[in-house]
Formats: sequence, structure tokens, C-alpha cells
Amino acid sequence: MNKNLNTRILGAAAASWVLGLAAPQLSRAAVSDEDFNALKTMVQQLQQAHQQDQQQIQTLEQKLGETQLLATNAVEQASAVALAQATPPPLARHNFTMVGDAEIQYAKTYGNGTHNGQMLADFAPIFLFQANQSILFEAGFDVTVNNGTSDGNYLVNGNQGGTYTHDTGSSTSVSMSFGQMDYLVNDYVTFVGGYMLLPLGTYSERTAGWLNKIPDDPYGVEFLPGAGAGAQLRGSYPLGESGQMLTYSAYCANGPSSVDGTGNAYTISGGNTIANLDLGGNVGIQNNGNTGNLHSAPSGGGRIGWFIPWGGAHKDLELGVSGQSGTWDDNNSYVWSACVLDAALHFGPNVEIKGEYIDTWYNTADAGTIRPWGAWVQAGYKLAGLNLDLPIISDIELIGRYDQENNGLGTVAGNNLGSDSRRYTMGYVYYITNTLLFEGDYEFIHNSIIGGTPQPSNQLIFQLSYGF
Repeated sequence: MNKNLNTRILGAAAASWVLGLAAPQLSRAAVSDEDFNALKTMVQQLQQAHQQDQQQIQTLEQKLGETQLLATNAVEQASAVALAQATPPPLARHNFTMVGDAEIQYAKTYGNGTHNGQMLADFAPIFLFQANQSILFEAGFDVTVNNGTSDGNYLVNGNQGGTYTHDTGSSTSVSMSFGQMDYLVNDYVTFVGGYMLLPLGTYSERTAGWLNKIPDDPYGVEFLPGAGAGAQLRGSYPLGESGQMLTYSAYCANGPSSVDGTGNAYTISGGNTIANLDLGGNVGIQNNGNTGNLHSAPSGGGRIGWFIPWGGAHKDLELGVSGQSGTWDDNNSYVWSACVLDAALHFGPNVEIKGEYIDTWYNTADAGTIRPWGAWVQAGYKLAGLNLDLPIISDIELIGRYDQENNGLGTVAGNNLGSDSRRYTMGYVYYITNTLLFEGDYEFIHNSIIGGTPQPSNQLIFQLSYGF
């Protein structure tokens, strides 16, 4: 643009120089009007072109200034974002998320007159809150749909008409499975406090819910409290450089209690004789509103585990022993104790074998020592290990389980409260996705008697479960 302008100015100067040279000759040759007007027109055109060039230069300078301003603003905004991410405000220094699972079940039972139907609809959210690098809070809930209850009697014209034979309506129950705070003291120690999951075995912490590859719980786990109010220290410590790990936990908790506060083996509730031991009722608040433990002596317990990798990735063995002991009656006269042995073995990513042996015992005032026990072993094989390159087949895992239990109770006042059961289960898991599972199993149940009531001899269960 400047080059053209210089060319036109030099052209005008040359024209003027030519005219100057011709001036002395004007006396000899007059300039015609036509030539003068042409020269005048050329000069005017050069002036107009010069003005246009100046306007274009101003426009370009203005656009360049705007571009520099936008670039400067972009750099300032990027710097502000980076600074905000590096130093977030105090109220934003946390993470909150919700995980959990949901299941629905269909069951067909044989041998006790039970009808087929949808037997479970469960939603179990877990809320996780991380306040900072060291403080975490977690709480789990179970939301289930149940049949409603009736008072057992109905009136006809104001008079007693009879008793209901069915429950009435439906209801939704909400219960807190656990609610605990975790404080990471260092790499080897974590403090846990609140209504916490108890490390009696590994089932309640690692396998319950949708993580369980069989729709129902194994026998024996109901003899253990799944959670308790108290405090715990837990962690792990590496053993050498081979990948072996020692895991530990030690806790104190309120412990179990009794339905009527006594140390008797049985009590009467609603005219029925029931076991007096209450594994989950002692959480520190009494029905009369008084706070405090139902008995003054807390229980103590813990677990020691040994994790041993071997032979490469996904090949490992874990062994654990855990236990708890403490009084269970209001007078602190009788003791409830438990011991659990657990093991888990992995032969690569496709083969898993695990199980537990559960032994509990408690002293009573009227029936001596009662000793409920249970055991289960479960194995799984993922057909992906066959390398068949068949999508549906490769997404199936075959499951088998054997479990057995005895509640240690006998006959009281003509009521048989004893239970002695063995069960064989064959099933599968179809992984629709990694978190959406379609499970099914067939159970063979033997020698199951609870309170003299016949139990199902066989059972077919399907379950759709989703973990999120």
C-alpha cells in the first residue's frame, strides 16, 4: 500500500518537473485547456487515492489494536482460571458423590406353599463426602418395599369379627446401614468412628449388595453384627518388596444387647417365644429417650489379614482371622463372642474361590452356652478364560456355593426354635455391562427347620442388579 502511494507522488513530482522545463517555452507554445484539465484531473485523483490510503491505514491500525486487546484479555482470563484452580476458595475444597446399588428379584419356591413373585425391590445409596486430603465421611442406607401390617383383628358392626389372614397395604422402610467418619492419620493408620461396618470376616465390607454374585446372602452371616457404634483403628503395612501386605483393624463398640435386658436365652414377644439376643439393637439410644449404652461394658474386636501375591497379575491369596467379645445383658453378667476365619484365592482374572467359617457363642442365665455357627465356600469361573471370541458366552460367569448353619437353639416350652440347614447353589452372572448384572441361581435346601415351620426345599431366583 505505501509502495503505490510513493509511486503516485513521484509521478506527480515528475509531471511538475516536466511542466517546469516547459515553462520557458510557454512564450513560444501555449498550453491547451484540454491538456491542463487532464493534468488537473490526474492531480485530483492522486489526492483522492492518498486520502483512501490514509483511511485504510487507520482502519488496519484500529483492527490491530482490537486484536491485541482480545489477546490480552484472553491471557488475563486464562491466568485467572489457572489461579482459581490452583487456590480454590475454602468452601469448595471438598468432593461429594453418591454410589450404591439397586436390585429387583423374582423367586419361585418349592416345598412350603409359597407363591412365585417379585420378592425384593431394594435401593441402597451410599453417600461419600471428602472434606480434604485426610477427612472422609460415608453413610449407607437401605430403602425397601414391604407388605404393610395389620393389628390382627377386624370389627363387624362394632363387634370382634375375626382375625386378618393377610397383611394390609404396603410400606417403605428406610434404614441406615452405616454412617462413619474416616480420618487418615498417615499411610499406615486410619481412624474410623461412628456407626461403622465391623470387620468380622470380609463379607459385610466387600461382598454384600450387588457385589455378591449370588442373589442371597450365605448362611451364617446373620450370626454376626454387620455394624456397630464405636471407634476403630485400621490400616495396612507392606511386608518386604514382594507385594505381600499385612492388614489390621482394632475396634471397640457397644456390642450386642438383649430384647428384654436379661441374660435369658429366650423372651416372650407378642405371645411368641423368641431368642433374646439382639445383635443390632444396641446403638446408644434407649426407647425412653435416655442416651448411653444399654450396658456399661463395651465389646472389643479386630481382624488380622495376610495378603500374598503369587505367580503374576491377578494371582493372590488372602487369609484372615477376626473376632469380637463383650457382654450382652444389661447387668454385664453374660458374654457374647465370635471368631471368623476367612480366605480368598484368585487364579488369574477368571477364577476365584473364597469362603468363611463363623463360630459364635454366648452364655445365658437359663440355657447354658448357646453356640450358633455357619460356614460357606463359593467359587466362580468367567467363561472369558476360554478365549472363544463369543460375546455372549464370554460375558458369563459360572458360580457355585455350598453353605451350612446351625443357630444353636432348641425347644423351649414346646416351641422348636432350632435351625439346621445345608444348601447347594448353582448359578450364573451375565455381565450386561460392568455394573449392570443379570444373575440367576437354583438352590437345593436340606434339613431346614425354623420354629417348626417347613422351609422351601428348592428355590429358583433371578435378580437384576445395578451398581453405580
